[in-house]
Amino acid sequence: MENAEPGATLRVARFADGALGGAIDVVLDPDMFVNWADKPAVTLLTENHWFAHWLRYSAEATYAYDVVVAQTFDAGASWSDPRTVHTDGTHTEHGFVSMYPGADGMSLIWLDGRNTPAGPMTLRSATVTSDGSLLAEQEIDGSVCDCCQTSVAVSSTGPLAVYRDRTEGEIRDIYIARHDGESWLQGTELFADNWRIAGCPVNGPSIVADGDFVAAAWFSAANDEPVVRVVLSTTGGESFGEPVEIASGRVAGYVGLGILDARHVAVSWVERSASGDNAIMIRWVDVEGTAGPPVHVGDTRQLRVFPQLGVSGDQIIVVWTDDRDNQRVMKAATASWLAP
Repeated sequence: MENAEPGATLRVARFADGALGGAIDVVLDPDMFVNWADKPAVTLLTENHWFAHWLRYSAEATYAYDVVVAQTFDAGASWSDPRTVHTDGTHTEHGFVSMYPGADGMSLIWLDGRNTPAGPMTLRSATVTSDGSLLAEQEIDGSVCDCCQTSVAVSSTGPLAVYRDRTEGEIRDIYIARHDGESWLQGTELFADNWRIAGCPVNGPSIVADGDFVAAAWFSAANDEPVVRVVLSTTGGESFGEPVEIASGRVAGYVGLGILDARHVAVSWVERSASGDNAIMIRWVDVEGTAGPPVHVGDTRQLRVFPQLGVSGDQIIVVWTDDRDNQRVMKAATASWLAP
């Protein structure tokens, strides 16, 4: 997103053949809601058919905004008019979206505040078809953390969603929900960190999948002990091994994941560096739970940052924002990947 007056412009660029291509404007939306935690995205359904989502104010209140989606059938040359993906019509929070290709179009999950402030935040889903119709609206979980990112991956067993749950006792651990081909099943605890926190840490999980190989990573600070953990599955996410500790101590979380090959994933996270900046870190993990050495990718002076990690062939790409000389900039780093 780039600031405009008013609103902002959503732009997208493709990484191919080892380089980042030119930026394409998706939309200049005068009502675009820009914030540090909730990211827009562009996801491919086919080579030329893409979907983009972003947030749009629905009223003058600070936290009254909707999730809107537009699509292109010509690889970004032109875009459809945006449509809202929920039908509640309330001037409440809707965001933290994850998209994935579905059988009938592009499917999404998001945090939905239609029951707030009297009730808790919920996790909901729907599918947007090629003609812009809305299908399969569903509530997945009736009480979730208010502002932690969601993540979805499609494994050999179907779509898997990870998110931060919220119990009546304010335990906010990571849950996983599975789609059975017709609807989402109720989420279950991925691991019992037992992090009791009476507020949202704004620190969601990440999940990736390639066939039977699935990995999920997250941050926790239960008992005031910050840690990044990852679990791996070779059964399409039906079961997971014991958590592997990736980093602890001065970690801030904000995790990312990327599939490297049939046995390895890359995990990214943020931690406080000796200079006082935030350090962007990555580390590989294999299916046996063996982790490679931590690698320092770069630094940012931004107080809170959500690096984006991707894999293209044998290259790992990490992108993040930074504050330098009173200017916000985007940075990227690439590294070649060789299996140990």
